Amino acid sequence: MLDLWLLAYVLLGVVTGFLAGLFGIGGGAVMVPVLTVMFAAQGFAPDYIVHLALGTSMATIIPTSLSSMRAHHKHGAVLWPAVRGLAPGILLGTFAATFLAAMLSPRPLAIFFCIFMSYVAAQMILNRKPSPSRQLPGAIGLASVGAGIGSISALVAIGGGTMTVPFLTWCNVRLQTAIGTSAAVGLPIALAGTTGYLINGWGMAGLPDNTLGFVYWPAVLTMAAASLFSAPLGAKLAHKLPVATLKKLFAALIIVLAMQMLRTVIA
Repeated sequence: MLDLWLLAYVLLGVVTGFLAGLFGIGGGAVMVPVLTVMFAAQGFAPDYIVHLALGTSMATIIPTSLSSMRAHHKHGAVLWPAVRGLAPGILLGTFAATFLAAMLSPRPLAIFFCIFMSYVAAQMILNRKPSPSRQLPGAIGLASVGAGIGSISALVAIGGGTMTVPFLTWCNVRLQTAIGTSAAVGLPIALAGTTGYLINGWGMAGLPDNTLGFVYWPAVLTMAAASLFSAPLGAKLAHKLPVATLKKLFAALIIVLAMQMLRTVIA
């Protein structure tokens, strides 16, 4: 039976990697709700299935964000001063928010995930882009923004691109550079989030085998390997497929998956 679940994780990794490459949005939007349903189907402790989904997704984002960061850096599309300014707040906000997540039951976590992902889906459907109206703030301002981005990212297990790119664009950063900088910012989010979920789940009774903290490693290893293979394919096809139309369909998929996650938790 474990082999069948490993195959399911591989398929999920392929899909999330491809969608991340195609749309430039972190795989957590798909991974978290699908993993929640899969963990429930495997009989994992109901009190921890959402926490495990969040921690496992965060750990899976580490290699993909590293790969994406290196690719954007090679094209000179990372604004490193902005990364350095955002990173302290991101590390602190992401890490601290995992402690909040650990104190919450699955229901409020699932509700927050659904609300935030519905907002993300609405933004994708409406395709609204903020008008550049100001410059990047100073060190304190960047650290504060980073803390906000990191906190929300930890509670929904995303790389922060849905918040970082609009913020940087609003601050007159070129879109391509904003995307590349967001990719670089995703690495500290993933590292701090994974560390936080490892610590907060350490020693918890009732967690499945092959788990460290709130990170289920069979899923991490198989999904990460598969997504590294499929993400470049999605990025390549982004220039050939009608992405604007597909984005609307993907937004609808996000809402459906989030609602299914909520239904699984509440049932």
